[in-house]
Amino acid sequence: MFTATLSLGEWQLSRAAQKQALQAGIESQKTLPPLDQQDFLTMGKPAEVMHRLVHLRGLWLAPQTVYLDNRQMGGVPGFYVVTPFAIEGSQQTVMVQRGWIQRNFEDRTRLQPVQTPAGLVELDARIEAPPSHLLELGKSPAPPAAAGEAPGSSPIRQNLDLEAFKAESKLPLRTDVSLQQTGAASEGLHREWPAPAFGIEKHYGYAFQWFGLAALVLILYVWFQIVAPFRRARRG
Repeated sequence: MFTATLSLGEWQLSRAAQKQALQAGIESQKTLPPLDQQDFLTMGKPAEVMHRLVHLRGLWLAPQTVYLDNRQMGGVPGFYVVTPFAIEGSQQTVMVQRGWIQRNFEDRTRLQPVQTPAGLVELDARIEAPPSHLLELGKSPAPPAAAGEAPGSSPIRQNLDLEAFKAESKLPLRTDVSLQQTGAASEGLHREWPAPAFGIEKHYGYAFQWFGLAALVLILYVWFQIVAPFRRARRG
């Protein structure tokens, strides 16, 4: 039992070290110079450049903007605003998490205004995985479609599957990555993106518990196998 609990504590420490290395890798990617547009277009394995900055030029496809519900920033519920971005001089489109807007607590379907520049724009963003999925316990009724929208095509969604969105929008969309726009708040959007949660402290806590249990097992063994028999022998 002592060996088992000691091994489990060491395993938790190794998990913490792995996540610390992962966190250090992310931070080192952020310090690298931004990828240019050509490097991004010819990017092979996204995992090798994940979290790195990129500078692109292209067009916002504003009519196909999606609002991801139940996203928080600073502890306040709201929406992540995600818009397709058509890259200039290519047949590639990428989804960009442009920022966050607060929810209207009286009417969740009433969205705050977001300014989307027309024409060619410069974009500074960070290469990230596709938008994370939240747990869906059941499909809630979709908000009513606005004028000119097809029924069921509300831009407010709980989650966004890029493969399904590619088929729905008929865009030449990259589905292996998305971008997260950087910079100060602008265009009605906040961009204080939360840092990835690695849970390193949790592993240290578990390791402390396992090492404490190992110490308890050792103390009990010494007491019942050595100290207690010695005391009985002296009394005898």
